[in-house]
Amino acid sequence: MTTPALALALSLPRWGRQRGTLIAIAVLMVALLVLQAVSQSGITYFDISTISASASTLALAAMGETLVILSGGLDLSAGAIVSLVNVVLVTQLGQSTLGPEAFTLAALGLALGIGAAIGAINGALVAYVRLQSIIVTLGTMFLAQGAALLIMRFPGGTMPDHFSLMFTGDLIRDGLPAPIVVLLIALALWLYFRNTRHGTALYALGSDEDAARANGVDVRRAKFLTFTLAGTCYGAAGLFISAQMGGGDPLIGGRMLLQIFAAVVLGGTLIGGGRGGAVGTVFGALTLTTIVSIFLVLGVRTFYTPIVEGVILMLAVLGFSVGRHWPIVAVIRNLRRTLVALRNGSLPTRFKPIGAPLSFTGGTVPAALPNWLARSRATLRYALPAYGLFIVALALTIALNADNFSPLGYLNTLLTLGAFLAILGLGQGLVIISGGLDLSVPWTITFPAILVTTFANGVDASSAWAVPLALAAGLGIGFLNGSAIVLFGLSPIIVTLAMNGMLEGAALVFSGGAPIGSSPPWLVWFVTGRLGGLAPLGWFLLGFVVVATLVINRTAFGRRVTAIGNSVLVARLSGVRTGVQIVGVYMISGLCSAVVGLFLGGFTNQAYFGMGDPFLLSSIAVVVLGGALITGGRGHYLGIVGGALLFTGLGIMLSGTVLPEAVRNIIYGLVLLGAVIALRERSTG
Repeated sequence: MTTPALALALSLPRWGRQRGTLIAIAVLMVALLVLQAVSQSGITYFDISTISASASTLALAAMGETLVILSGGLDLSAGAIVSLVNVVLVTQLGQSTLGPEAFTLAALGLALGIGAAIGAINGALVAYVRLQSIIVTLGTMFLAQGAALLIMRFPGGTMPDHFSLMFTGDLIRDGLPAPIVVLLIALALWLYFRNTRHGTALYALGSDEDAARANGVDVRRAKFLTFTLAGTCYGAAGLFISAQMGGGDPLIGGRMLLQIFAAVVLGGTLIGGGRGGAVGTVFGALTLTTIVSIFLVLGVRTFYTPIVEGVILMLAVLGFSVGRHWPIVAVIRNLRRTLVALRNGSLPTRFKPIGAPLSFTGGTVPAALPNWLARSRATLRYALPAYGLFIVALALTIALNADNFSPLGYLNTLLTLGAFLAILGLGQGLVIISGGLDLSVPWTITFPAILVTTFANGVDASSAWAVPLALAAGLGIGFLNGSAIVLFGLSPIIVTLAMNGMLEGAALVFSGGAPIGSSPPWLVWFVTGRLGGLAPLGWFLLGFVVVATLVINRTAFGRRVTAIGNSVLVARLSGVRTGVQIVGVYMISGLCSAVVGLFLGGFTNQAYFGMGDPFLLSSIAVVVLGGALITGGRGHYLGIVGGALLFTGLGIMLSGTVLPEAVRNIIYGLVLLGAVIALRERSTG
């Protein structure tokens, strides 16, 4: 039987389905009017050509992301695929002597083939291995980024002029820019695809996967094709940016992720799937590019661009969520569900908050609790593999460094570097166990570190207020993340991604583009000094693990977080104040990130842009390696500590080899994907 959600997905386009596209067009018109007003000569042909050229790469990549989001998934690998395609084209075809037509066909086939291949890998893991799209694409993101850095470490190379002119020049002199033709072709392909059987299945899948399956949709095939087509779009974006730049940059796509999501949301596509389309996405990309042009005309520093992009993303999500996720609406819906449950007799007659002693109203009371091993069997099953693999990594490290291996030196390095990941693992772990994800970790690490080095500037006395200020900033960032998620029902991924962009812009504005100062001496000693043979940070880690384990896994707070990860509704009906708990876990994550930022500043004696970037993957990896379920509801902090030890031990082992950093990133990505596959729930196997 067709459900209402599926019926909506199968229906012909109506005002409700096209509202997002129409709003995106209206916003673009307003932006163009503003540009017309602030430009001395108004909007010229050059402006149109420049905006369309700059927007085309973003639009093509965002169209691929739109496909995935419409199906109910998320894809974090888009930017990395763009980078990989770019460097492959430059290195493999840049010096080619092929004629213009043959060169273009070769570049087109290579770019689309690479994108489709990576998209197919994503699709196979999501559809047939039944893994979560967020963790699969995060893993392939680092695999693709590592491969791009392996091929080209620094920007360089060239593409033939005829290739660049074909995609960025004029098809008709001063009359029709080629980028507009590219976008028109892409839109024509989308309109054709939307009316195919798979296009209909795409909307049905995002509206209600179970109903789509019941109505004959091959869900696995639909997911696989969706990710493959999305990868093809990313490949096309990589092709276009190669023509636009005329050279290669292995990091060019990594800067696009926030813009991609902003274009998709601004175009009216609903995060969660089932509503939206690529037409609105293209207009969203054009709007973002037009706003950047307005900034350039007004002479506004580019430092503000990430802030504006983050704000636009948040406002767009809020705008399209009005009437669905506002607090009063949630309260009314919860009250209605409670009344229905009371009428049906399905509501528990005795509420016991999570963590309260259990009472029995009938039946047989167990004579005795099972022993510790029986009670901990599930936890051990998921946590012990990390410790076992760490022992293997330790053995390999000893074998590779048999002549100069120092047990005390190894322990000191392990505890010092492992402390960063173990502390991050506490915050990210709580967020993941509660069913969320914190993508603001990189700049929540960096921004507090910049605050301390700037205000303390190597003086212990000044750190007495600079350090608390930085920690308060971390708590405040977490509070804003959690509040936006709870009050407005927004996706944690969108909220924290937007926050990360806004923090990047705030750090650029605050530091003027170049952080200054140095860490206070006591902080440097705390991280790099020695106390009883070990760094004080190592001793701190031992105490931190004990306290965190007791607080998180032996208190009602930890059990409530787990309950929320399993089901927010059930937890709420059981008396858990879910909103308070969710805000709390994001505040803990922000605080942990700020603490790591301070320690990293002490480790390097300075703060610098990008210092937190390597910790996004690792903060998630240690949680997953420790046996936590990426969708929430399962995890133990001792397992996360094991994941931190494994990740750190693996890094120490690889540092003793001649493998370049790019290869290590690929290995980390493979380990992460392998752990997710090995530790997935049996029922999803």
